[in-house]
Amino acid sequence: MELILANTGSYPRIGDTPAQQRLRRAYQEREQGQLGAEAFTRLQDEVTEEVVREQLAAGVELPTDGQIRWADGLSYLAANLNGVSVNGLLRFFDTNTYFRQPVVTGRLTRRGPLFSHDYRQAARAAGRPLKAVLTGPYTMARGSILEGGYRSIHALALAYAAVLAQEVAELAEAGAPVIQVDEPAILRHRADLAILGEALVVLARGKGAARLSLATYFADAVPIYDDLQELTIDLLHLDFTYSPALGRAIGERGASKALSL
Repeated sequence: MELILANTGSYPRIGDTPAQQRLRRAYQEREQGQLGAEAFTRLQDEVTEEVVREQLAAGVELPTDGQIRWADGLSYLAANLNGVSVNGLLRFFDTNTYFRQPVVTGRLTRRGPLFSHDYRQAARAAGRPLKAVLTGPYTMARGSILEGGYRSIHALALAYAAVLAQEVAELAEAGAPVIQVDEPAILRHRADLAILGEALVVLARGKGAARLSLATYFADAVPIYDDLQELTIDLLHLDFTYSPALGRAIGERGASKALSL
């Protein structure tokens, strides 16, 4: 059995020292019109490089970019899509964090790269490939307000899958060894597993040599543990926090996929 130390996704962007709090100050200055776009981008680049190097120094073998540029998991991606606007804040599951809710009014198309450009910058800073993380199409659909363009969550999830598949292909081309797709919403809507399955097939078509990882959390995965093994993925990420019986289930049933725990 091989164990690899990996970062799940985000990384603390605000520390205790004044230097570690400069990104928070920059966001405030940016909102107040006191900081230009170019200077703000440079600072984001600097902080991204710092958190990547800190992960590597700590022995993390599969680091991420730390998601320094992500205000939240949904609006970061939706902001570069046609057919979507961004609404007010909504609590992200049962956490103390919030996201700006996408409002879908028309057909989804990309205006440009959603994450692959930022991924390339972070990988250059690291001097090595990183794990890429994307919010998955089903969770994007469930977290959106559907006002037009599509008639159902099913259709919207597949539309998100189509635009994210382009991103997966670009991340694979950039050398990402693992592309993690975060799908916490599926554990709250287990009856929609077939929809997620269709969406993952779309994503998998563009993954090339990269390994596609499905990440679930914020609810108990045991009821659909066996079904998750059947999806078109290479790795399955599971959260023990909400699944006290998960360890026993894995021990008794085994796993056909590589596991991230």
